[in-house]
Parts: sequence; C-alpha cells; structure tokens
Amino acid sequence: MRGALHAEWTKLRTVPSTWWLLLAVAALTVALSAAATGTVSTDQCPSPDACHEDTVKLSLTGIWLGQAAVAALGVLAMSGEYGTGTIHATLTAVPGRGRVLAAKAAVVLGAALVAGTVAVLGSLLAGRFILPGNGFSAAPLSLTEGPALRAAVGTVLYFGLTALLSLGVATLVRDTAGAITTVLGLLYALPAVVELVGNEEWREGIREWAPASAGLAVQATKNLDSLPIAPWSGLAVLAAWAGAGLLAGAAAFTLRDA
Repeated sequence: MRGALHAEWTKLRTVPSTWWLLLAVAALTVALSAAATGTVSTDQCPSPDACHEDTVKLSLTGIWLGQAAVAALGVLAMSGEYGTGTIHATLTAVPGRGRVLAAKAAVVLGAALVAGTVAVLGSLLAGRFILPGNGFSAAPLSLTEGPALRAAVGTVLYFGLTALLSLGVATLVRDTAGAITTVLGLLYALPAVVELVGNEEWREGIREWAPASAGLAVQATKNLDSLPIAPWSGLAVLAAWAGAGLLAGAAAFTLRDA
C-alpha cells in the first residue's frame, strides 16, 4: 500500500492541473466569501441589534465556487488516466484494483483537506476584516467558539467528501466530461430543481438528502431549528453519498476491463 500511495501522490503532484485546481479551491472560495461579506451591512436592518445574520455561514459562502474546483480535482485523478491511457501502466504496476482506488482516494482526500483548510481560514480571516466595517462584530468568527469551530471544521470536511464523491463518480463513469457533469449536477442543479417543487414537504425531504444542501447545513450557527437537517447529520448524508459513489466506482473498477 505504501508503494501505491507514493505512486498516486507522485502522479497527482506532477500534473500541473492539480496545483491550479488547488489554488482555485482557495482563491475562488476566499474571493466569493469576501464579496458576500462585503455586500451585507447592519444599515440594512432596523437597528444593529435587530440584525440576525449568520456571519459565520456568510463568511463561508465561497464554498459554492470552491467545491467546483474540488470536484474537478477528484474527477481528473481517475478520468485523466483513462483519457491518456496510463491506467494500463498503473494496473500493471499495481494489479490490485482496490489498492489503486484506495490510494487515489487517500491522496485526493489529503489534497482536498489541505486546500479546504486554507480556503476556510482565508474566508474567515476576510470576514474578520470586512464585517466590522459593515457594523458587525468579528467575535462570532472566533474559532474558540463551538458553533464557529464546527462550521469551519465541517466545511473543510465538506471539501474532502466532495472530492471523494467526485472520484467515485469518475471511477464509475470513466469519462471526464460525463463525470464532471454528473457531480456538478448533484451539487448545483439538484438544489435549484428542489425550489421548483411545489409540495413543501417534498422540498424539505429532498433538501435532507441532497448532498449539497444537506452537507452545507454544517455551516449554520444560528436558527438551527429551521434547518431541514441537523448540521452533523447533514454532513453524514454527504459522507453517505461519497461512500456510495466510491463503492459503486470500486465495483465497476473491479468487474470491468481497464
């Protein structure tokens, strides 16, 4: 397994697109988060005390862009090898397909967690600089507070689980365009379609099981009773999606020819 991990890490770090995507995860997340915090002010409220904005969740808004780069990273880790034909060399060097997929999952997860940590810390730091100028207190962004720490850690884990889900879909589909379309559809199109559902009970049910809406519940630090699902339970739903994607990909990877 050590040799498989070393091989997968070598492949991942020597592909230029990997570093661009990791940079995009941090840059896009921080940029959108800063833009979102800059547009909200206590001047929009009857009084500063009447503002009940969830400043932690607001400061982490950029995940909606950053997750696309993480998804691309997870997809390319597998589909890139099918596109270039190097998957044959990989399976010759490491015949155990389960070991290959496990090694890919480990290095992709590690890279996504590191980039996600930089993105989350950068977003919260941007919020600490911007929000006080808009009339908000920077105190809620302190990681010494339980809800803020949970939101920060949960968002980093969201990045990692999204990368694993993307890797699983790519292993199942084997095509870069098809895999990215599938993952982005789950992350972006599904939440949009939910809003078109007329039945409120159905809408709530879909939100509880959709990977993005459920997973991002972990960012909330206020009005938790209004959420469709509890924060950690929502992240567990995303973990289930990632696990199902990897299991389906592993089954296809083992049973089909390269």
